Formats: sequence, structure tokens, C-alpha cells
Amino acid sequence: MRVLGIDPGIAIMGFGFVDKIGHRIVPVQYGCIQTEAGTPTEQRLVQIYEASCQLLDRYQPETIAVEKLFFNKNVTNAFSVGQARGVLLLAAAQRNIPIGEYTPMQVKQSVVGYGGAEKKQVQEMVKRLLKLSAIPKPDDVADALAVAICHAHSIVLNDRVNGVTPR
Repeated sequence: MRVLGIDPGIAIMGFGFVDKIGHRIVPVQYGCIQTEAGTPTEQRLVQIYEASCQLLDRYQPETIAVEKLFFNKNVTNAFSVGQARGVLLLAAAQRNIPIGEYTPMQVKQSVVGYGGAEKKQVQEMVKRLLKLSAIPKPDDVADALAVAICHAHSIVLNDRVNGVTPR
């Protein structure tokens, strides 16, 4: 099963494709979609949408996992992140790809085993679990891979709970 993990953002949207093969999770492709500061928001959203469509069409994920938005003090930033997240969700919906959503705590719990893990711990575990030579950069890419790993683990657990044969 191919899973796409997304760390949404308007300036940098991290993505990570992984394949779940039996009990293994194997990296397929990862990186980020970047837009230039100062570019009008609507143009940045078009860039994110078009890049998302190209990635979805090229790598054909069976499911997508996105980090749930966390509203902190910067509401303006949260809105722009939400808009970027929305264009990705639109591209996925147009292709009938199911979406899973996870809180940062759920991702940390799944990847590290502790919901209060530090960012560096999550990045190191992503590197180890996927047998990468280095922690993916920028941080958004490692975060996206962590979301994909979380979803791959959750799918297996949900299947077992629901009595579905493993994929």
C-alpha cells in the first residue's frame, strides 16, 4: 500500500511517499513544495495545487495522511496553512483518494512511542525507521514522512480491529 504523508504549509509543504510492504515501511519519494514569499496567496495556492496534482498522478498513493491544524497564537499563519491544506485535500478528493488526519501528538506517539517527544526525536526515528542515511531536510519533509509512517501503522491496527486481512 502506498501512503502519502503531508505536512501542510503555504511557504513549504512537506511530502513523503512510503510503501507499506508486510511489516516494513519503505520510502518511495520525499521532498517539499515551496512557494516564494511575497507572491500573492492565490498564486501560491495554484502552485501548491498544480504540484500536488503532479505528485498524486505520478506516485499514485492509495491513501493520504495529513497533520491536523493546530491553532496557536498566529491565526494569520493558521489560515494560510489551512488554505494550502485545502488545495491538497481538493486534489485528493478529485482522485477519490481517502484521507486520514492525525494530531501532532498522535504522530509522535506512533513514530517515537511518546506523544510528548521532541522534534529531533521524531526526526531521528524517521531516519531509523526508513533506513535513511540522513534526516530529511527541511524539517517539513521529515514531519511529512512521520505522518505517513503514523498512517501506515494506523491502517494496520484499524484493519486488525475490524478483522480485515493485512495488505
